[in-house]
Formats: sequence, structure tokens, C-alpha cells
Amino acid sequence: MKVAERPEAATWWLYLLACKDGRTYAGIAIDVDERFRVHASGKGSKFTRANPPLAILGAQSFATKSAALQAEAALKSLKRPAKLRWASQWPRTGREVMR
Repeated sequence: MKVAERPEAATWWLYLLACKDGRTYAGIAIDVDERFRVHASGKGSKFTRANPPLAILGAQSFATKSAALQAEAALKSLKRPAKLRWASQWPRTGREVMR
């Protein structure tokens, strides 16, 4: 989806991926499934080109990009066990928007 086509009230998602080398990758996107496909194709980020993603561990929705970016920074600052606990609280089935 092109930037100009995005609805103003789009839901932003913070997501955590499990990668082939055993590490995790956190990012934000409007469409997590599409972003996963881009990462898996080798075009998502430098990190996921070297460490292909295996699965989406969790995703939490946010009403604004700013809120998602703040949550991403906080998630990235956590150690692996805490990241995995976060993911277990936000399985891919949840679709509620956090304000």
C-alpha cells in the first residue's frame, strides 16, 4: 500500500518476530502479515535479510504511529525473556486498539 493510500485513522501494530538464528526482531507496521512477507522475502530490513523470520510471535495494536514507535523503543530495550513474555501477552489473535 502506498503512503498516500493509507487511511488517516490507520491502526499501527508493534510486532515481534522469531528469526532463524534464534534472535527476535521488533518493528511496527500497518499490516503485520504483509510486513512479515516482505521480511521473509529478504527485502524488509538488513537484520532480517541476514536472519530470516520464522514466525510472528506477537503483535499489539496502537491508535497512532507515535504510540507504536514509543512502544517499539521500549520493547527493543528489554532482554529476550521479557520480549517473549510481552509476545505471550499479545498473541496474533488480539485485534483491540490501544489508545
